Amino acid sequence: MSAPRNADREFDVVLFGATGFTGQLTAEYLARHAPDGLRWALAGRSPEKLERVRDRLADIDPELKLLELLHADVADPASLADVAGRARVVITTVGPYITFGEPLVAACAEAGTDYVDLTGEPEFVDLMYVAHHATAERTGARIVHACGFDSIPHDLGAWFTVQELQAAGPVTVRGVVRASGMASGGTFHSAMTALSRTKLVKQAAVARRRAETRPEGRSSKAVAARPHRDKLLGYWLLPLPTIDPSIVARSGAALASYGPKFRYSHFAGTKTLRYAAGGAGAVTALGLAAQVKPLRNALLGRIKQGEGPGEAKREKSWFTVDFVGEGDGRVVHTRVSGGDPGYGETSKMLAESALCLAFDDNPDVAGQVTTAQAMAENLKARLVAAGIRFEVID
Repeated sequence: MSAPRNADREFDVVLFGATGFTGQLTAEYLARHAPDGLRWALAGRSPEKLERVRDRLADIDPELKLLELLHADVADPASLADVAGRARVVITTVGPYITFGEPLVAACAEAGTDYVDLTGEPEFVDLMYVAHHATAERTGARIVHACGFDSIPHDLGAWFTVQELQAAGPVTVRGVVRASGMASGGTFHSAMTALSRTKLVKQAAVARRRAETRPEGRSSKAVAARPHRDKLLGYWLLPLPTIDPSIVARSGAALASYGPKFRYSHFAGTKTLRYAAGGAGAVTALGLAAQVKPLRNALLGRIKQGEGPGEAKREKSWFTVDFVGEGDGRVVHTRVSGGDPGYGETSKMLAESALCLAFDDNPDVAGQVTTAQAMAENLKARLVAAGIRFEVID
C-alpha cells in the first residue's frame, strides 16, 4: 500500500476548470465537504472568472475568501507545469479532452502528480496511454480518467459484483443503466466530437493494443451483445456504446480477483420495447448528424459548454445501474444508484476521487490506471458515505 505521495507539495488538490458548470459544482462540493485543513486552489485562464467563483465559495465558507487562484492555460505549457509541480492531485473539467486535455496530462505525468478527469472519450484515453503511461509509471503519477458518471458507477459496480460473486472460474457481468437527467453541455460536445471521429477512435484503439501488455494466463474483454429482453431484470436491453465497457474490461485485466476469464457487456435498460427502439433511433440519428459538419455545428451551437440545468431539475434526476454477475454456477444481482448523474453525482465522484488519491491508503500503482485498479475499496467507502448506494439485491 502507498504512503502519502508528494506530501511536501504546496497544495493537496488543484481544480482546473472551476469556471465551467460542472467545475463550479465540483468546487462547491469541495467547499462543503473537504476535510479540515485541505490545502486547495482553483486554476484557470481568467483571474476575473476565478474570483467570481471564489466569491461564491466564500458564501459557503467565509475562509475560502483567501483561496489561492493559479494561472493555468492549455496553450501555455509552462503554466501547466507550474500547477502540476505545486499540487499532489490535479482535477480537470476542461473538455472536450481530445481538444484541450493532453497538455495537462503530460505535465502531471512528468511531475509525478496524480490526475483525475471526467472524460468519456475513448480516443483521448487511448492516446494518453500511448503517449504518457510510461512516463507516469516512471514518476509515480496515477493518471485516472473517467472519474464521473463515466465511468465510476460502472467500474466500481462491476468490481463490487465480482467481489460479491467470489467465483474461482470464468465470470460474466452485464451492467444495465437507467437514468433520468440531462447530459451537460460539455458531455454533449465531447460525445459529438467522438462520433465525428470514428476512424481516429479506431486508430487510437489499435495503437493502444499494440503498446499495452496483457495479463498472463488470464483474459478480460468487453463483449458486444444484441438487444434483448432480460428476464431477471425485466427490462429491454439496448447495447450502450460508451467508454464504460472498455474501462471495466481494463480493470478486469489489471485485477486477478476478476478471475481467469472475465467478460463484460453494457446496456441501457428500458421498460418497453418502444422506448428501446426510440433510444436506438436517437443514437443512430446523432451518429449520422455528427458526420455532417453543418449539422454537427448546428447541434453544438444549440447546446453550449459550461451550461446546465437548474438545481430544481437536478434534484429530480436519478440513476441506477444494475449488475448481474454469473460464475461457478451462481448468480449475483447488485445495484449502484444515486441522484443526478450528469452534474450532482458526477461532481461528487470527481471530488471524492481526488480526495481518495490524496489521503487514502490505496494500492501502490502508477501510470494510467482505472478507478477500480487505483482505489476501489477506499473510493467505494467514500461514495457510500456521500450518499451513493451499493447494494446486493435479493
